[in-house]
Amino acid sequence: MEVYLAQHGEATPKQFDPARPLTEQGTKAVEKVAVLAARLGLEVSQIRHSGKTRSRQTAEILGATLSPAEGVVGVPGLAPRDDVQPVAQALESEAQPVMLVGHLPFLARLAGLLLTGDANNHVLSFRTGGIVCLSHDQDRWQVAWILTPEMAGVG
Repeated sequence: MEVYLAQHGEATPKQFDPARPLTEQGTKAVEKVAVLAARLGLEVSQIRHSGKTRSRQTAEILGATLSPAEGVVGVPGLAPRDDVQPVAQALESEAQPVMLVGHLPFLARLAGLLLTGDANNHVLSFRTGGIVCLSHDQDRWQVAWILTPEMAGVG
């Protein structure tokens, strides 16, 4: 089983817009990453986001290209400072691949917990608009691959 962790695209600074929507560059980068991910065969049953504007917009762009069967949904528990333990436990029982679109430090803490058992062990460096694929096999998680905006021609 795979879980895809995607950091939202580049967002407008808070001082210019408190809602922090994606910038034009952030939108274009996520669009290119989505197209490359689809070409590489990425399939997910559902894309989940934190509900924050930048996360929702990123998830919607990814969803428009990847067409998850169960859609794009906002869920609680994916905000920047939320506890990662409940999400990690829920992922253990997932039967289909899902994508979580969120924020730092949440994504780094979740990856640390899944990969090493310690949420404070930040073993991955996330990129805005990038995707990390974690694979679960025989009771352990491992990094399967990482897709950055640069790999999609954003640069």
